[in-house]
Amino acid sequence: MSGENAVLMDIRNTVATVTINRPEALNSLNTDAFLGLKKAAEKIKENPEIRAVILTGAGEKSFSAGIDLKMVAASQGGSDTFAEYRMGFDRLYGLKSIWTLYEDLPVPVIAAINGYCFGAGFELTLCCDMRLSCDTAMFSLPEIRFGVIPDLGSTQRLPRIVSPGIAKELIITGRRINAAEALRVGLVDHVYTRDQLMDEAVKLAEEIAALNPRIVEGAKRAVNMAMRTSLDAGLRLETDICLGAGSGASFDSQAQEFLSKNKK
Repeated sequence: MSGENAVLMDIRNTVATVTINRPEALNSLNTDAFLGLKKAAEKIKENPEIRAVILTGAGEKSFSAGIDLKMVAASQGGSDTFAEYRMGFDRLYGLKSIWTLYEDLPVPVIAAINGYCFGAGFELTLCCDMRLSCDTAMFSLPEIRFGVIPDLGSTQRLPRIVSPGIAKELIITGRRINAAEALRVGLVDHVYTRDQLMDEAVKLAEEIAALNPRIVEGAKRAVNMAMRTSLDAGLRLETDICLGAGSGASFDSQAQEFLSKNKK
């Protein structure tokens, strides 16, 4: 499969479906997949017709099995030391920034988790606004077993989604949990059969797409800011966003300006 097909994007009406398309490698993430995900997010941001996004994996086994270890080995000239791959602040932060593109998109992003969801793939779903899972999905952050800390955002995002204790347990042990346990701890929002998953994801995306896109964007920005500010600051920002919903002001710039004025 050519590198340019490592990530596919299909736009139907106002819903974009982004698919990690390496099923022969359980949709593990290599350079082509990272670049493909980056380009897809940039295209979505530039397209005002898109009002909702579904993010999923190709095939029936895996959303994403995480970083492609073959890419890691190649980057090290054959070394087996997994930790060496993540040397350098700029390089590592650059990878994180691709995931953050999905978190910061003005439209809601729905993860349709159709199987294995490990490592960097798991961390990508944490940037999505809603997480739907099939009932056979498995979740894990196994990096600690390779001698590194999970470093594409899970140490910061996971405790904001599940309890800090559950986050630490999953990060420190690297153990796997199934879809039922993921639902119990709040990691995913809904669990469906494999046959139902994409239908339900499309149904949710179309429901969102039918709403006023500017109001949806403002609501997403306000909720995202709840994770980054104190309650009082968040309430003030919510007020600013609501008052600005009828104007042409950018919610993103509005939020950044507010944060700069309300630093602790």
